[in-house]
Amino acid sequence: MPADPSCIVNARQMLAHLGLTPADLDAPPDPSRRMPTLAEYLPRVEAAASPGTRRTYGTYWNRMAAALGHLRLNEVTASDIEALMRQVTAGARTRRTGRQGRHAGEHVIAAARAVYRPAVADGYLPATDSPAHRVAKPRRLPNPRRDLTPGELLDINLVARTSGNGVILDALLLRLHTETACRRGGAIALRLVDLDTRHCLIRLTEKGGTLRWQPITPTLAARLLAHAEARGAVLPTDRLLRYRNGQPISSRRYDHLWTRIGECLPWVAVQGISTHWLRHTTLTWVERHYGYG
Repeated sequence: MPADPSCIVNARQMLAHLGLTPADLDAPPDPSRRMPTLAEYLPRVEAAASPGTRRTYGTYWNRMAAALGHLRLNEVTASDIEALMRQVTAGARTRRTGRQGRHAGEHVIAAARAVYRPAVADGYLPATDSPAHRVAKPRRLPNPRRDLTPGELLDINLVARTSGNGVILDALLLRLHTETACRRGGAIALRLVDLDTRHCLIRLTEKGGTLRWQPITPTLAARLLAHAEARGAVLPTDRLLRYRNGQPISSRRYDHLWTRIGECLPWVAVQGISTHWLRHTTLTWVERHYGYG
């Protein structure tokens, strides 16, 4: 039976609309465009991610690979991701500043979206087919953080200066965060070249790669320099804050510090007070006395 000429015309128009020719229909499929499984695609996502993104989402990507890695990208459903979110939320580790696993659940959705955004950009599936973007993140609860009173700050600093195996370092850390309202990452990343004792400034590199020169008191500037020199900082790129053995500090120092303070001051542990409370305290004080600007 001969083909209907009008059907042939319609077929050619459809092929032209798709950017294809009749010869393309006979060509073998391109193996490089085969829909990868989630486990096959995750290494490409990790390779393209920043160190901070890998640190934040790496654990959740591993959980996704274990639970859903055998499925192709277009086979993962929204219910699969939501079930994984519920599972991770229920099994989240109890921490001093935890929120019953809500942050872990939020990170599962964010980690899944970080996988499907490049998958959409690579052309594996349209944006409307991303299952991760069809699952709502858990609603973020109001933060219980508040500004500390002068008496509470005094008690915290007293404990830091009179207990533990590094009272000089701990007292310096609390003074640095109280004066500058910097984040932990900004303090840990400080180098010798970032300290300007002549103008009493430190250069902070913080969240999102933001950089700012922050004024500090002459006393703090002098103490930071003396601390760095006494603990082996010589080159401009050497880290500023160090243990007594000369090794640069890490975030674990903060964890040990606040655990110890919480053991001596139970209200610190009960309220989940951390270094970020110092930042909030300083910013609130400045805003109330001098305005938001």
